[in-house]
Amino acid sequence: MLFNSYIFVFAFLPLTLLLWWSLPRGGATRLGLLVTASYMFYGWWDWRFLGLMALSTLIDYFAGHRIALASTLRAKRFWLTLSLVSNLGLLAVFKYAGFAAQSWNAIADWVHHGGLVPTPQVILPVGISFYTFQTISYSVDLYRGNAKPAASLLHFAAYVSMFPQLIAGPIVRYSDIDEQLRCIDRPLDAAQFASGVWMFVVGLAQKLLLADVIASRVDPLLDPHQTLQLAAGWYAMLGYSCQLYFDFAGYSNMAVGLGRMLGFEFCQNFDSPYKADSIQDFWRRWHISLSTMLRDYLFIPLGGSRGALVLTLRNLFVVMLLGGLWHGAGWTFVLWGAYHGVLLAIAAVWRTLSPKRLPYPAAAAVTFVAVVFGWVLFRCETLTHAWATMAAMVGLNGVESAPVLAVGGAKAAALLATLLSIAWFAPNAWRMKLPLNATTGVAAALVFVLCVLRFDSASPFLYFRF
Repeated sequence: MLFNSYIFVFAFLPLTLLLWWSLPRGGATRLGLLVTASYMFYGWWDWRFLGLMALSTLIDYFAGHRIALASTLRAKRFWLTLSLVSNLGLLAVFKYAGFAAQSWNAIADWVHHGGLVPTPQVILPVGISFYTFQTISYSVDLYRGNAKPAASLLHFAAYVSMFPQLIAGPIVRYSDIDEQLRCIDRPLDAAQFASGVWMFVVGLAQKLLLADVIASRVDPLLDPHQTLQLAAGWYAMLGYSCQLYFDFAGYSNMAVGLGRMLGFEFCQNFDSPYKADSIQDFWRRWHISLSTMLRDYLFIPLGGSRGALVLTLRNLFVVMLLGGLWHGAGWTFVLWGAYHGVLLAIAAVWRTLSPKRLPYPAAAAVTFVAVVFGWVLFRCETLTHAWATMAAMVGLNGVESAPVLAVGGAKAAALLATLLSIAWFAPNAWRMKLPLNATTGVAAALVFVLCVLRFDSASPFLYFRF
């Protein structure tokens, strides 16, 4: 079930909100409604994977409970290991088994070894990378003493399955939502609800009026059978950079908005990342919930930046390599992670050698171009396609005699210029302090109507495939 669909906007959401705010207040009642609605929402895609999410919930709730009760470090480690193995095992089977088999077969064929293995045809459960990351963080936080155990299985099930952020984040830590779940009987806050509606509409517009519109221009150019030249290559990747940002930021804003309508507050997930003036700054602004997870659960345990520079560089590279693999089971994602690991390592060395910084416009431009080049690996499904796209961007495939016509004409160029201007200069949605009055309501209603008119041509969110 998509947020940008008739069934969600005109049936599922209003019915859920009506029941949520009209049923007799009671912790178990609201928690039960939230879990039921969330499982219905998730099962809309494929009911067979409901059992998988329920199994993950049961294992991690039980393991977390045992970690909290354990009196020895050895016992805590045992139950933490159980949690890690079960979650990583799910990912290994459902997300990485096919990639591992294909990679093994490619290597075996290259060295003429034989011993090919069958490639399993496994359907990737939507959202599995996100909810397993959340449950892992719960067990680790309990082990470290940074969180309290869930008050009940129902509380934990609500945390894991919460439909606003279940499919693609923001990734929520249990310690950030625990008190909100324990105080779930709070009355309706009209201002919070209204801000949630506004944030949902903003996200809907980012997805349908910006991301999907530029996608219709970009997708034909990025067909693997196309041979692009300089202008078309840059148009395609600049357009995709806008598409990806507005698509994912739109989803995150919609998730935050839905949470507020139910009385929950989630973390900010994007902070105008294309305004970043360094690659470190970019990762402080892009997919913030994932970046902080990678920092706290991988980078710091590896040693962070506490040791020698060479160890810091190693840690940065390893974390980004794993971050790339988390995004997708493919060599393009592995190389995308490695690419950002190298960029972060170069930036760390540069800071050590030279305290001087480029002026903001130059630093932001260099950072943006570096990020756009990285998106080539993120977008292209094969290395061959990625190399061909990069070759076009550096002019190896030639230069068009009429660049504007090559990218679709003046309207296409104006569309891209508009989206880039919004990404670079418009205020972040989180910083927009709009008065909650009739004017704002009418504006939101008009934008909502424009979005609904595009429901029939809506596409799934890009991050759903992770």
